[in-house]
Amino acid sequence: MTYPALNLRFAPGPGAGTLQDMLYAELDPFEPVAIQEHEAGDGWRVFFRTAAMRDAARGALASEFGNALLDLVPQDVDDEDWARRSQASLKAIRAGRIIVAPPWDAESLITNHSSSNPASRIPDPGSRNPDPDTITIVIDPSMGFGTGHHATTRLCLALLQQIEVRDKRVIDVGTGSGVLALAAWKLGASSIAAIDNDNDALQNARENIDGNGATGRIDVLEVDLSSVSLPPADIVLANLTSAVLQRHADPLRRLAGSSGVLVVSGFSGDELGAIAGALAATPRQVLDEGEWTAAILQKF
Repeated sequence: MTYPALNLRFAPGPGAGTLQDMLYAELDPFEPVAIQEHEAGDGWRVFFRTAAMRDAARGALASEFGNALLDLVPQDVDDEDWARRSQASLKAIRAGRIIVAPPWDAESLITNHSSSNPASRIPDPGSRNPDPDTITIVIDPSMGFGTGHHATTRLCLALLQQIEVRDKRVIDVGTGSGVLALAAWKLGASSIAAIDNDNDALQNARENIDGNGATGRIDVLEVDLSSVSLPPADIVLANLTSAVLQRHADPLRRLAGSSGVLVVSGFSGDELGAIAGALAATPRQVLDEGEWTAAILQKF
């Protein structure tokens, strides 16, 4: 079995974050199923459902960004286990008091933490919130996004810890691997809907939710954001792109109701004003990491 992919490379440095956001926006209509970053930080391998979608995306990128891309090469990647092999080197990361670990690093994390401080053990990921100081989420990387290793996911996790989540209704838009929905559950949310329009991501989210002991606690729904019809939430999580956030500003506003807050990421700092304006919301708190920005937005 092979997966159609594009290998693209761009020059790192100032402006790279803005270029990447523009690339995300250009790729969005072609429904990429995964984006694997080069270890050198100078490009991506982008996977698609079909070779036709891959080739159409290549044509669009070449037309729009030909001078900015150093390489734009179509590939057919062998082995249905490519995702696990390519991400086998991933280690646990921390965002505030939340630890996100792949399965192969979770046990060593517990062992190392326990041996260095026997009185303070990393909690069982199946427990909802067993330790007020540490929350552990185990994420099995697959075709979905959101292992916690991308800056935008870490920023959302950090901001989620800055607002009151306990007993709140939460909607995680574009849930990917389900990591943000799981974080909301671990932080005490009373009702969580994890929505996406990608079957592979939804399957990965369900598996991660089951693996973290949250079966039946988080509703995983296949939903197209352009036609979403769900009751408003207290907190709406949207780790998307600038283009998607602005394009779907109306349904995102409806999901947040009259008094909900939005936690948004997936864009550069100079795009925050346009996003806040489209969402008719005011930034309450803003975090940056490298070229990426996330914000808590409160509606006007």
